[in-house]
Amino acid sequence: MAIQNSFYNPTNEQRHQIFYESLNRAGRVEDFENIIDLLSPPADIYRYSQPMSLSNVNIGIIGGGLAGLCSAYELRKLGANITIFDAEENRIGGRIYTHYFDNSKKYFSELGAMRMPVSHETTWHYINLFNLNTESLTSPQSNNFMYMNNIRMRRDFSGQSITENLYPFYSLTEIERSTPWNELSSYASETVLNNMTPQQRTEILKILPQYSEQYTYLTKLSERQVYEILGLSQGAINLITSVEPFTSAGMNLGYNNSLNGLYSLDFLNTYRITGGMVNLPLAFINSLESNNPKEFMYDPNLLGKVNIKLGYAVNGISKSNDSVNIRYTDHNNNENMEQFDYVICAIPFSTLREVELYPYFSDQKMQAIKELNYLDAQKTAFFCRRRFWEEDEPYGRINGGISFTDLPIQSIVYPTDHIRCENGRNCTYEEPGTILASYNLGQDSLRVANQNPERRFELVKRNVELVHGTPEGYIDTLIESHRTVHWNNEPWARGAFAEGYPGQKLFFSYNMLLPEYNNKVFFAGEHVSTKPGWIQGALYSGKFVANQVALQLRNIF
Repeated sequence: MAIQNSFYNPTNEQRHQIFYESLNRAGRVEDFENIIDLLSPPADIYRYSQPMSLSNVNIGIIGGGLAGLCSAYELRKLGANITIFDAEENRIGGRIYTHYFDNSKKYFSELGAMRMPVSHETTWHYINLFNLNTESLTSPQSNNFMYMNNIRMRRDFSGQSITENLYPFYSLTEIERSTPWNELSSYASETVLNNMTPQQRTEILKILPQYSEQYTYLTKLSERQVYEILGLSQGAINLITSVEPFTSAGMNLGYNNSLNGLYSLDFLNTYRITGGMVNLPLAFINSLESNNPKEFMYDPNLLGKVNIKLGYAVNGISKSNDSVNIRYTDHNNNENMEQFDYVICAIPFSTLREVELYPYFSDQKMQAIKELNYLDAQKTAFFCRRRFWEEDEPYGRINGGISFTDLPIQSIVYPTDHIRCENGRNCTYEEPGTILASYNLGQDSLRVANQNPERRFELVKRNVELVHGTPEGYIDTLIESHRTVHWNNEPWARGAFAEGYPGQKLFFSYNMLLPEYNNKVFFAGEHVSTKPGWIQGALYSGKFVANQVALQLRNIF
């Protein structure tokens, strides 16, 4: 199979081949089957119940992100009557947030979720179901900038530029200084993972009531503690977190977060949905609102009815005999209440915290709602009349990929639409284009975003110029418009994604999934999945919880 032909719309076989070869290069090909199996979608809902078995059942879904939409899609197949409440009035999709800079929707930036690894089977299940087009985000050359310690250099696969240019400025031990960057980085990131057996590694992608002794120990450590246990000096840790700024954002969070991404190689071989990631939630919406959706292979009369209420903020959830009440404020600020047989809560715990619960949920569920950590993120996108990053030296010649820096912006993400200019199209930097001028996590996102907007805009521009080596003010006249999203300040998110503190997976994850109110209220979302922070986690949890509702009803009848 020719991998080079999988830039657009890869088949499942092509994706698997790409992933297999990446695992082979990482020396862990024995993990392939386990990862594919663990990330594959749950069984079809018809294994748990028959068509029309929920025709007299009313289900309320709180949250119109991917988890809520997915659970609605699956339960509708059993004839359930579904009402979706989403507090956002002007957009759908939760933390998928595609911003279009022009009416033709040619120029856009992803201010939320922006990529899909080849190994995320549940995500690709729905991509294929809705027949969405995809394109690779992998740049054909590693030519992006790195800017650390006031030194600008080009990224290279060998890591030699870091060894030669940065090592002298960090207090490394003699052994560290004599170790090339790629070996030092691999030692820091992969040693623990490689010392686990393949079976132990599967626990990374499982939610269990109890884990092995080794994995239990690891979940209680922070990334910084692991680095120190490995014997890395503070100089080496500073070097690693400078070169890899996203690692810096998670240094005091649970080490299992890093293991999760490394195990399934989440940051290699990623794709995006052509025309914007928002096309995935829109595909769900179009299906749910259609009387005869093309994705449904049976008699459309078997499908349940779906009512999507945008601009409806849920204020309370209460138990009422064998039903559940949802109290909400509609888009006209009127307060109402509706009663349901079952409720799926698919909003982040960060916003569920302010929903009135009567009675309270179980002790560990309430602890998780109060304590589960959400990592912050800030993204600032520029729409430019000319692609300065694609100009000839010295300012650019960059096409796709990411530049990293130890400056507050942390990273710059470049568009991929010029990676392959086909059908005789002559791509030129004179064309307009969008650039994600700042994508940062953790403390830097708080510090960059929580400024006067004009000051923030100025900071991002000057940081971008430092990374690219342009004169100060060079890009001022090139920017047509810009947009910033700070996820901590998004009223219905209050955080970019769940990334727990040490021990939180061990203490909370299993109990976060358990239903409440005598199996009447269920939970879905990336925060209650094995892939927090990813579309995979939201979709898997949505499909999983739909099956749980179907199974609950089958057991009753």
